[in-house]
Amino acid sequence: MPDGISLEELQLAARNHGMPLEALRFDVTPVGLHYLLTHYDIPDVDAEAWRLEVDGLVERPLTLSLDDVRARPAVEAAVTMECAGNGRATIEPHVVSQPWLLEAVGTARWRGTPVAGMLEEAGVREGAVEVLFTGLDRGVEGGEEQDYARSLPLEEVHAGDAILAYEVNGMPLPPQHGFPLRLVVPGWYGMTSVKWLGRITVLDVPFGGYQQSHSYRLRQHEDEEGVSLSRIQLRSLMIPPGIPEFLTRSRVVQAGTCRLEGRAWSGGAEVASVEVSSDGGVTWALAELGDDALGRWAWRSWSFAWEATPGEHQLCSRAIAFDGSAQPLDAPWNVGGYANNAVQRIPVTVTG
Repeated sequence: MPDGISLEELQLAARNHGMPLEALRFDVTPVGLHYLLTHYDIPDVDAEAWRLEVDGLVERPLTLSLDDVRARPAVEAAVTMECAGNGRATIEPHVVSQPWLLEAVGTARWRGTPVAGMLEEAGVREGAVEVLFTGLDRGVEGGEEQDYARSLPLEEVHAGDAILAYEVNGMPLPPQHGFPLRLVVPGWYGMTSVKWLGRITVLDVPFGGYQQSHSYRLRQHEDEEGVSLSRIQLRSLMIPPGIPEFLTRSRVVQAGTCRLEGRAWSGGAEVASVEVSSDGGVTWALAELGDDALGRWAWRSWSFAWEATPGEHQLCSRAIAFDGSAQPLDAPWNVGGYANNAVQRIPVTVTG
């Protein structure tokens, strides 16, 4: 067993899965390759009996069947979704949790009905501050039995692009992705997009549940309150070039012109450019950035012609946003290992 990785963490890694980085070649990630994190068990849901409840601080509580939801005005959006713990396994000291490397990401086309329209129909009453989304998956975490639930500020729901999705990549949601209905919040880390949605509740006070008040917060110490995670940090990833050694996944590339390719995205300020380094981040060169044809909330492609010379190299890529921010070479440590958007490093052996 690898040092620092427990049997419990391996058990989590066996249940969940990342997107192989070579799948960055796809504009839209095939559903079976899209990253997946399931906190508890996948619920057994009878679509005919399932109902979505909309209640709390509303004028007209709603109870909707899946057919009712599908009959509402529909939108479709390509959305890059990333786990807040992506990159956790690469930081020190070790954080005990799902041991993500860099593959906890994917881009899919989600189809459903806007959350804002449903709340408008229900009629949000004065004094509302948050909207709580509760899933049908249930478990124990932090010693507390709970349904998986997360909230969003009311203004974010009204002004944002959140979708109640019932299709992904043109097909009904599969069980592992939240069948029959899930929330998709573009630009926010994946924990926000509650799967197996069963209830939407408008609140007059901030939600204090475990997933909001304890989990998914940036903290340096267990006993501090910390800051709640929200939008996805700026990131670029590269398709590992060449061919891999089976066990270590070390890359072997032939000398000569090597086309490097990848994707870049951000839940905040949009990506302005991508730079590439072949010496571990000492020097950088500008890559060619693809268009934003997939839309605001999806990743953008980039490419770079690297003249590979025999020897050992360390390839890196970093995204730079329009506000001037750039990915750090190293990310600061935090208790949960969250929001680690340090540049990717790929050791490469170039043979002559």
